[in-house]
Amino acid sequence: MSVLEKQVAVRGRGRSGRTSAVRGRGLSLRVRPRPLAVTLLLTLLAAGSGALALTRDGLVPPAEVLGALFGAGSEQAAFVVLELRLPRVALGLVVGAALGAAGALFQQLSRNPLGSPDIVGFNSGAATGALLVLLHGDPAYVAAGAAGGGLATAVIVQLLARRGPFRGNRLILAGIAVGSLLASVNAYLLTRAALDHAQSAQLWLIGSLGSAERHQVLPALLGLGALLLAALPLVRRLDLLEMGDEAAGGLGVDAGRTRVLVLLIAVGLSAVAVSAAGPIVFVALCAPQLARRLSRGTGTGLLPAAAMGALLLSASDLVAISLPTAGPLPVGVVTGALGGVYLAWLLGRGRRR
Repeated sequence: MSVLEKQVAVRGRGRSGRTSAVRGRGLSLRVRPRPLAVTLLLTLLAAGSGALALTRDGLVPPAEVLGALFGAGSEQAAFVVLELRLPRVALGLVVGAALGAAGALFQQLSRNPLGSPDIVGFNSGAATGALLVLLHGDPAYVAAGAAGGGLATAVIVQLLARRGPFRGNRLILAGIAVGSLLASVNAYLLTRAALDHAQSAQLWLIGSLGSAERHQVLPALLGLGALLLAALPLVRRLDLLEMGDEAAGGLGVDAGRTRVLVLLIAVGLSAVAVSAAGPIVFVALCAPQLARRLSRGTGTGLLPAAAMGALLLSASDLVAISLPTAGPLPVGVVTGALGGVYLAWLLGRGRRR
């Protein structure tokens, strides 16, 4: 075994202890016990948060909630649980997982903890595409508009950042610049829209699960599943790029192709989230970092980040619907407040160090 291969083996083991190798045709995955346990725990906590949301105000007792879920409850309980509450809970879990996974890919791609879709402008691009559809087209094509806007933004940012050797900071700066420009475009679109359209679009831009419907859940879930499956084979190659393009190339990794594929998948995950609930902030930024601290692992940490994103958004929505406010509180308000607290904590922690 060469020195380079020994380095890769040590890095693959990481700080989380033993590593089990699972090999199949054309695919090799390393299963680390602690990240796997953290993923399962976070998934259970997210499911528990969703269960609390279904029974939050006592209108439907837990026994009737279970009955409605299994088709044995009353018609009133079935309507409240299956039509009003379950779509919101399920969509929150899916959107949170998509944001967490997108944040993990962006941060590993840029090698910067600020590399999340809401910071570098991809959410703004997806929001621009979705806004154009909402205000001037058929709302049924919002998902397509969000995907198109996010993809166009990704192309522009990649073109601006590709001069010379790849630098993650250059990608972030280009994304921030493009995102600021698109935020102005979004504001302009709102000023030119009819008042009722502008009000609904403004609520959507904050990020909300209040209008979730059953027909939205399955497409979002299928999109999330397909993109996660596409990302898993690329995670190992993306982690190897930390050693540098030349070293990774010596192990058979095409750096440019890997970055483009990862970027497309991350943009797709962002588009899934934005088209379903609007550009919800800070979940993609915080989830990968919190999951990495819990799992004590190195590398992308795709699945722990997805589980943490589902938990953060589900818990934030539970807080949003439980606060005694005059009207429904969009979940984006809660995630923005939590994200601000998180950044302040990081700043204080950095000063103490």
